[in-house]
Amino acid sequence: MRISIKLKFSLFLAVLLILAISILSFFVLRGVTLNQQAQMESALAQHAKTVNLRVKQTYYTGARLEPQAFMQQRGKALAVELAGFTGLAVTLYDAQGQQVGSSRQGEAAPAEPKPANALTYALQNKIAYQSAGDTLLYLAPLQGPDSQMGAMQLEYSLASPQSFQRTLLNLFLTTGGAVLLLSFIGGYLYFNRAAVAIGRLKKSAESIQRADYITAPPVKRKDELGELAEGIYFMSREIESSIAAKDAEQHKLQLAVQKLQALEQQQKQYIGNISHEFKTPLTSIKAYVDLLNMYEDDPKLLHDAKLNIAKETQRLYEMVEKVLQLTALEKYDFESQAERLEVAEELRDICGRMNGKAERYGLKITLDVQPALIWIDRESFMHIFINLLDNAIKYNVPQGKILLHSEVRDNRVWITVKDSGIGVPDESRDKIFEPFYTVNRDRSRQSGGTGLGLSLVRNLVEKQNGTITLRETGEEGAAFELSFPAVD
Repeated sequence: MRISIKLKFSLFLAVLLILAISILSFFVLRGVTLNQQAQMESALAQHAKTVNLRVKQTYYTGARLEPQAFMQQRGKALAVELAGFTGLAVTLYDAQGQQVGSSRQGEAAPAEPKPANALTYALQNKIAYQSAGDTLLYLAPLQGPDSQMGAMQLEYSLASPQSFQRTLLNLFLTTGGAVLLLSFIGGYLYFNRAAVAIGRLKKSAESIQRADYITAPPVKRKDELGELAEGIYFMSREIESSIAAKDAEQHKLQLAVQKLQALEQQQKQYIGNISHEFKTPLTSIKAYVDLLNMYEDDPKLLHDAKLNIAKETQRLYEMVEKVLQLTALEKYDFESQAERLEVAEELRDICGRMNGKAERYGLKITLDVQPALIWIDRESFMHIFINLLDNAIKYNVPQGKILLHSEVRDNRVWITVKDSGIGVPDESRDKIFEPFYTVNRDRSRQSGGTGLGLSLVRNLVEKQNGTITLRETGEEGAAFELSFPAVD
């Protein structure tokens, strides 16, 4: 059975109060009893002294008699007289223990209590006490002129001391009970405040256990509970921070694993594509070599073989060159030498280099550029736009057009390369920057395309803090838009 901590504290306080009140009552009542006893003994001793003086006085002033005869003749009168002096009931005994006088005789009072064995002690010159109900019998020796001539008995009422003790005991019980009740209620209310604070601390600990971290100390007190609340709040923040850091690291690790898996898959696909693309020109070359071995004297075969082997060899050379460039970009940082480059001037130079190839295919390159400066590696810039213009020439239509346009907008230099060629189908828009991907494989083989040009261009552009997107495509050709940060 679960017992509330505030009830436990209150019960513990009540037990302490009961123990304290009991001990206090015991010692106070004990002290009062001892004090009353001491006062009683002192008073009785004084009365005994008075009795002895009066008996001696009477003995010496009257006719001289033997002590025994004196006690027999004068005992009754002396007992009555001494009762008047002391205010106590007095009984006198002779040396043989016979009662010779009592102040009770003739009174309508209860029967006189018998001293029993106490009288024997008194006749032996000793003081003895004997209780009889609410009366205390005090027996003391009665001294004669030469020796003890009897004993006296003084009856001391215990009613008043016992009544005082009962009153005091009742007062202790009543006051103690009231104090105990009030203390229990006060303690319960006080401990309730502490129990509420402990309950809040418990709820905060349970919240942390559920990963519901607290945002402020659950209790504000200037004691140990307040310090504990601060400790729980600090612990909550540290646990939350640690869990967040762990989750972040786990997320990074998952991303790294996913990236490694993607790179592994990409590497497998890359190697497969390289093997496939390398196999095609090598197969063609091997076929012509086999035909030449079979028909060495065929002039037409020899002419076709020379042209096609040269063409496939050139295609294989370009493929190897671009594979090496792309591999270097993916695995190493180019030792590029960035510099301020004037875009319009550099594009004119590139167009001049590519004009001969364009005219050979009956194409026209139009240049519409604005002066602008960018921070870029000149060799990389050359590779980017030569590859884009080469693709625009390869995948164009006879008598087609190629347009290079540049402008400055939003602190960036935007360059567009647009052709009037076959365009890019919608299903290929997201794949054209992948290595070895070609929109039309037959057209690529005819033009010597490898599918590596756009992948190489994208890597070079991103290395130079630029962007490249396929802006337009369709029956009127494709348009690639590039941007680079402009500099003053």
